[in-house]
Amino acid sequence: MNPCPCGYYGDDRQQCTCSLSAVQRYQQRISGPLLDRIDIHLDMARVPFQKLASLEAGEDSATIRARVEAARKVQEQRFQKWGKPNVIVNGDMGPAEVQAFCEIDEAGRNLMRAAMQQMNLSARAYHRILKLSRTIADLAGEPKIQVHHLAEALQYRPRLVI
Repeated sequence: MNPCPCGYYGDDRQQCTCSLSAVQRYQQRISGPLLDRIDIHLDMARVPFQKLASLEAGEDSATIRARVEAARKVQEQRFQKWGKPNVIVNGDMGPAEVQAFCEIDEAGRNLMRAAMQQMNLSARAYHRILKLSRTIADLAGEPKIQVHHLAEALQYRPRLVI
């Protein structure tokens, strides 16, 4: 969604013409419980012409695809061992699976405790962050969720003006 009615709130090249109250009203049009069900929220900046026209590419699709397929295979094997045929990927986990497969150390618990208080996160958001952290760790090929996986997942929570 756009950040405001004119679409330029937070843009570094175009001035937003909306009042703060208009931005808040616009962002409140989507309910908190609905936003809570979306795992990844990203603010996308305008892409400059030089990057669009550049012949230098980032990571190629085949490399990304291989990493995603490897992570999905790890997830599939993890859940087969546990005997959960309805759980195929991390996003399918319920609270019991989250508790079993998203173990975090003391530093991770401290980070999540602080995030819960500062960001006023719901129980649903807490579980979604843990599941996303598990996926980030799987993509990195790491067997355990580390603090930096949690920090990355926390960065994907919505940052609204309200």
